[in-house]
Amino acid sequence: MDAADYPIRIEGRLDPELSRWQWLVKWLLAIPHYVVLAFLWLAFLVLSVVAFFAILFTGRYPRAIFDFNVGVLRWSWRVTYYSYGALGTDRYPPFSLADQPDYPARLEVDHPVRLSRGLVLVKWWLLVIPHYLVTAIFLGGGVYLTTETGATQPVAWRGSLISILVIIAAVVLLFTGRYPRTVFDLVLGLNRWVLRVVAYAALMTDTYPPFRLDQGGSEPTAGDHPAERAPQLAESDVR
Repeated sequence: MDAADYPIRIEGRLDPELSRWQWLVKWLLAIPHYVVLAFLWLAFLVLSVVAFFAILFTGRYPRAIFDFNVGVLRWSWRVTYYSYGALGTDRYPPFSLADQPDYPARLEVDHPVRLSRGLVLVKWWLLVIPHYLVTAIFLGGGVYLTTETGATQPVAWRGSLISILVIIAAVVLLFTGRYPRTVFDLVLGLNRWVLRVVAYAALMTDTYPPFRLDQGGSEPTAGDHPAERAPQLAESDVR
């Protein structure tokens, strides 16, 4: 499938003039969003279970549930983009599930007409395991030690690759007033990979996420990848 045809689209537009210091307090400014999103994600999980059974018996993802869950992903992406998942804008995210065309971060998922009733049983836990392993590196995680009593305790913490890159960008921004474009493109590519996997695991599409790092703020178009380009004839072939 061409990149342009993939049913999940994640985009981010880097603000041309970011504040050098505002990123230091965004953890505080974003708290109201974190509180609301905690409840929204709880609803997301419950409704995803309902959607699971609807797909299993009818082959369809209920449109009202789909729109709500896409809205949760959209809201989460805006907050992630504003805060420490990207730091790509200083514009405060709106409290809304709806698409905001003028906001720098956008997410869209095409509603599937029909979904496989068989795949719904395995794609969210079995088929997506390779992607879970990859995205675990992007998102980080803990390393735990089991003691003789059977208790577990953290012994080390593996940092998130995305967070490390965003911190590097933030330090550069603090001293130069500029967000390194190459770091931004990579951060967007990593977030795009993660969100594609989330949408697939949440049963929103049967299209398997590509093992491909599509960097940059805009979704790739057909021809952006070597495998999708039309073969070019050498000069000697047309003589």
